[in-house]
Amino acid sequence: MPGENLSVLNALDVAKTQWYHFTAIVIAGMGFFTDAYDLFCISLVTKMLGRIYYHVPGSSKPGTLPPNVSATINGVALCGTLAGQLFFGWLGDKMGRKRVYGATLMLMCICSIASGLSFGKDAKAVMSTLAFFRFWLGFGIGGDYPLSATIMSEYANKKTRGAFIAAVFAMQGFGIMAGGVFAMLVSAAFEAKFKAPAYQVDPDKSTVPAADYVWRIILMAGSLPALLTFYWRLKMPETARYTALVAKNAEQAAADMSKVLQTDIQVENQKKEQVMEEKKGYGLFSKEFAKRHGLHLLGTTTTWFLLDIAFYSQNLFQKDIFTAVGWIPPAKTMNAIEELFTIARAQTLIALCSTVPGYWFTVALIDILGRFTIQLMGFFFMTVFMFALAFPYSHWTKHENRIGFLVMYAFTFFFSNFGPNATTFVVPAEIFPARLRSTCHGISAAAGKLGAIVGAFGFLYLSQSKDPKKTDAGYPPGIGMKNSLIVLGVINLLGLGFTFLVPEPKGKSLEDLSGENEDSGEQAAGERSGMHAV
Repeated sequence: MPGENLSVLNALDVAKTQWYHFTAIVIAGMGFFTDAYDLFCISLVTKMLGRIYYHVPGSSKPGTLPPNVSATINGVALCGTLAGQLFFGWLGDKMGRKRVYGATLMLMCICSIASGLSFGKDAKAVMSTLAFFRFWLGFGIGGDYPLSATIMSEYANKKTRGAFIAAVFAMQGFGIMAGGVFAMLVSAAFEAKFKAPAYQVDPDKSTVPAADYVWRIILMAGSLPALLTFYWRLKMPETARYTALVAKNAEQAAADMSKVLQTDIQVENQKKEQVMEEKKGYGLFSKEFAKRHGLHLLGTTTTWFLLDIAFYSQNLFQKDIFTAVGWIPPAKTMNAIEELFTIARAQTLIALCSTVPGYWFTVALIDILGRFTIQLMGFFFMTVFMFALAFPYSHWTKHENRIGFLVMYAFTFFFSNFGPNATTFVVPAEIFPARLRSTCHGISAAAGKLGAIVGAFGFLYLSQSKDPKKTDAGYPPGIGMKNSLIVLGVINLLGLGFTFLVPEPKGKSLEDLSGENEDSGEQAAGERSGMHAV
């Protein structure tokens, strides 16, 4: 027999949408805005870094980052993010969501600024500094994933919970777009001030000394939006579900939420005692957890892992795909700052036309269609569009068909965001018990970042031309862009299959989903039968 929820948790479940919901979305969402800006802006500046620090005098092509350096710079923040998701996810369940929340944001701000600094002037010193601080930047970003999702799910009502969590995640779209827009503004300003010829006209003068400031400004600006919300993160009360169900202080939970909801919430003495006396529940590595939530955790980790292989491969290497189909001119026809502007413009257009709309379609429809339907549909259409790009790839590389290629490519982004990229973030924050919620979300998110690392490192090598003469400097021959896209299509198809392991949380309370009401109901029934036996 299921138990009844505490009155404070019932009040949260049935609360009408209020101002504090939107405040929480903005506070948590600005963290994700910063996350996306910081993670994806590096893909805008890597070409410029190659020109500045790895220029080869007399070469017919501009300098590029060596394969090991490029993989490190693109992937090190993802490695940090993975570690941060596991560590801060665990810490959020041990110390509370609020106590850890401000620390992750401050770490992100400090490391964003430090990423633009260098201990030395030579290439090795600059790249080492950049890699070091981007690892710790990623570590802070990693903490934001489980904490933001858990806080939003525990504050939200059950009717619109999916939309609120998805809205936090949707700020990623604005972060990606803001990175592109800001890079365009900075590069346009420097291009106007410091005129330079194209590389093929004058290789040495095509990269002006001032270009070394451009990439630093772009990376350091990532700290600003996060700093604006730091004070408000510190002012947020601990979530009622953590205070009542994990810290076992139902009175404090009621007092905190009375202020937030601006209504008087009383804790019934019987339920208060029940919370205080309740035995410690099963742990993460127990047979009981495996029995109740083992398949759920397998579902959330595998779908996020598979999704991020495809998503990060596409996002981090947009510029390479655009160049391959001729949408971005050959590098030698542009100077360093002009190339940055062109890459940023392409990323901004994709974000504006497909990434951002996809996120907000999810926000609008997630509590109507449900998480399962949106995720299944998203993986299905990602597979369809990826195969539609891959199999007739030679058709898309023709100059007259490049607009069609970009439209198809944009659709894969649209359905990843109106699909698994949003739902894989939402569901792990809903289906696990309060005492393990942040940890399980961190594990699921870390599996995703492992997929992102596979995408970031693997796609660099896979997508290289089969012809050794056409590969980028320092890279061995790969399987080509066409075969790489086929591989990504198969990965999306696998994601569709693993989606069937994930339950549908739409319209249910967190305690019903996690089985915590069932636990308290069984305990109460046991106590009643013991009294009758006496």
